[in-house]
Amino acid sequence: MAIRQMRYDGDPVLRKVSRPIDTVTDRIRVLAKDMIETMRAEQGVGLAAPQIGILRRLFVVEIEEIGLHIMVNPEIIEQTGEQTDYEGCLSVPGKSGKVKRPDYVKVKYMDLEGKNQVLEAEGFFARAICHENDHLNGILYIDKVEEELLEVQE
Repeated sequence: MAIRQMRYDGDPVLRKVSRPIDTVTDRIRVLAKDMIETMRAEQGVGLAAPQIGILRRLFVVEIEEIGLHIMVNPEIIEQTGEQTDYEGCLSVPGKSGKVKRPDYVKVKYMDLEGKNQVLEAEGFFARAICHENDHLNGILYIDKVEEELLEVQE
């Protein structure tokens, strides 16, 4: 496993749409493990492949109370409710802003065994999934901030 180089706002790779992953290979599994290690080293709760320069539809989310989730080709198939809260991003360090997201999502994805899965998430977990899924479509949370972007202490 290895810690990968982060990409930051202004890097054109963050604004591109990621390609689907046809087959989960050992190479994809290594990428996922590297993403987990990178996310943990950066003290984040999620990381999408474009954030390390890989334009593939893969992200990881780890929330202490919920655990680690690795999602290949995620697709949000249902969403309801609404929540507004502050978000930050490893690719936009030192900033935070209020973003409106669904309070509930149902997401279809493949796991690292190549098996199709469906997961339901609420609250902060739903927010994290939506945030990471946006990365796969070239969207950053700063595109959705409702008020001004705030400077935060690291």
